[in-house]
Order: sequence, then C-alpha cells, then structure tokens
Amino acid sequence: MGKCSMKNFLLAVLICLGSSLPALSEDIDSYRRRGSSTTRTCTRREYREEYIPGTPENPGYVKNWYEYVEVPCDPNQNVKTDNNDCKEGSLLGGILGAGIAASSSRGKGRMWAIPTGGVTGALIGCQLDGG
Repeated sequence: MGKCSMKNFLLAVLICLGSSLPALSEDIDSYRRRGSSTTRTCTRREYREEYIPGTPENPGYVKNWYEYVEVPCDPNQNVKTDNNDCKEGSLLGGILGAGIAASSSRGKGRMWAIPTGGVTGALIGCQLDGG
C-alpha cells in the first residue's frame, strides 16, 4: 500500500467514524438517564353524568362527559417497546461502504465517493442489523 493510498484509507475511516457519531451519541444519552426514575401511569376513560334539576319554567337536564381517571397498572400487561438497535451495523456498514468507495474511485472522484459510500453503507448496515 503506497503512501497516497494509505492517506486515502485513513481519510475514509475518519469520515465513516464521523458519520456514525450521531448513532453512538444515543448510548451516551441513555447512560446519563439510567439513574433517573421513570414511572408509568395508567388511565381509563370513564363516562360521567350529572343531573341538573330544573323548575317549571326551566326544565332540568342531564349533563354528560368523559373523564380520564388514573387506575393501577396491570403488571401482566405487555408493554411493547422498540428494542431494535442498529449502531453496530451502521458503524460497520459505513466503514465497509467508504472502503469500497475509496478502492473503486480514482482521482477527484474520491472527494464525493468516500462520504457517499460511507453514508450509503451506514444506511444499509442499519437495515441489515434490524433498525
């Protein structure tokens, strides 16, 4: 590997790592939030009525509405959470895509081929990893 191609390879790796930093920042955010407590509240929609009495001149009527009331949560209820994570696939796909773009492009074409290959590889890697 020549001196020029080694520089291009290192440039491709740096671009790929830079494009995958947003995906890695979620790990940092979730690490910060682990200490905080999260509570789940459950509500139920209930129908309410109230009779408003009347007079001979003004007859009475029934006023009705719906109200949300907090109720104890059912511990057996399955809460669906999206645990799909594509950080690893995005990182590996970005590196692989940028490497393929760097090796298949020549001259000035590398200026746009490497970042494009890195982004495309990151997107494909994320989809393959289950994200």
